[in-house]
Amino acid sequence: MTEVVAHDVKDLSLADKGKLKIDLIEKRMNVLASIRERFEKEQPLAGIRISACLHVTTETANLARTLKAGGADVVLCASNPLSTQDDVAAALVKHFGISTYAIKGEDNDTYYKHITAAVDHHPHVTMDDGADVIGVLHAERQDQIGEILGGTEETTTGVIRLQSMEADGVLKFPVVAVNEANTKHLFDNRYGTGQSTIDGIIRATNMLLAGLDVVVAGYGWCGRGVAMRASGHGARVTVIEVNPLRALEAVMDGYRVAPIAEAAKYGDLFVTATGDKHVIRGEHMEVMKNGAIICNTGHFNVEIDIPALEKMAKSHRTVRDFMEEYVLANGNIIYLLAEGRLVNLSAAEGHPAQVMDMSFANQALAAEFIVKNHEALENKVYPVPVDIDEHIAALKLETMGISIDTLTPEQEKYLASWNEGT
Repeated sequence: MTEVVAHDVKDLSLADKGKLKIDLIEKRMNVLASIRERFEKEQPLAGIRISACLHVTTETANLARTLKAGGADVVLCASNPLSTQDDVAAALVKHFGISTYAIKGEDNDTYYKHITAAVDHHPHVTMDDGADVIGVLHAERQDQIGEILGGTEETTTGVIRLQSMEADGVLKFPVVAVNEANTKHLFDNRYGTGQSTIDGIIRATNMLLAGLDVVVAGYGWCGRGVAMRASGHGARVTVIEVNPLRALEAVMDGYRVAPIAEAAKYGDLFVTATGDKHVIRGEHMEVMKNGAIICNTGHFNVEIDIPALEKMAKSHRTVRDFMEEYVLANGNIIYLLAEGRLVNLSAAEGHPAQVMDMSFANQALAAEFIVKNHEALENKVYPVPVDIDEHIAALKLETMGISIDTLTPEQEKYLASWNEGT
């Protein structure tokens, strides 16, 4: 490219390496590729400015390319300080002409400076993973609210924040909760988080999971995935829950269920996946066994009370990449992975492309839905329309070479009738 778009990335010389990775992953995202092909022809996002705050990975790069192919003017920033792939960020700028603001390991000030750059784009559509762009717009840039048609939200934590805003009557524009699509949370959250979290833990620790007591806090779809994959590695899994139905389901799935105060005494590895604050607190860490490992695969780094751990520790050092050693006053050691941030994206590469294919197909089609229907939408959190969800599932099966049956006219009539029984 002769003209480089506005950006703040680590090193543009990494761009060629990043492009190779993006091109490779594109071959594993066939649903998104089919949407991009249609977008190029129909231009449903022509003239639309999109500000996206997402994990800057190869998969996200292919989403950004799809939005741009549909005519959108896209600015991308990171939704987590440790999840950026620097070579991918460079490639987006140099090879694809997409303004990107993301540096792996950026400090808090830089992180919010990058979000501000995305907001400065004056978006018509926001695209969040954690509701940070929406949060800044509502807190600091209400003068821009009138420009916005709507937004999308990728993750559970962000949806919770947005539903709270709606309940309090402060949400100023409609948002589509991409996370609530069946083709997102049933697959991305469960299979993506399950595999990538275990991947991140193993990369950070080089630890054998077989025979360990693994404690998973939260039995939503992310927690289910982590528990399933840890069990598959031969670990004994304990689930921590506050919801009786989810706790009961965990029991029926074959896991031990216990309060965190009890599990803290015997767990070898702790993984939080709740979206809540201070799930693991000081009183839990002080009774953990020597060498216990704690990490988080929920969105924010507040699930573990890290300030309490730092206060309890008499010394602290980094012993491996993404693995910090805290020596407590009693001599016991606790290891914290990835600074308590998303271990799957910080210490590994996040979800595999095949599952993000569906998640980001939802993002692309949700953006198109907002542009087409914004005048009829209220300032509410909306689910992804069922027809979009089912269309993505059908496309995914098609790209996998899998065929399914269809109902016969007789079967359709029977299912729609009430007067034919035993």
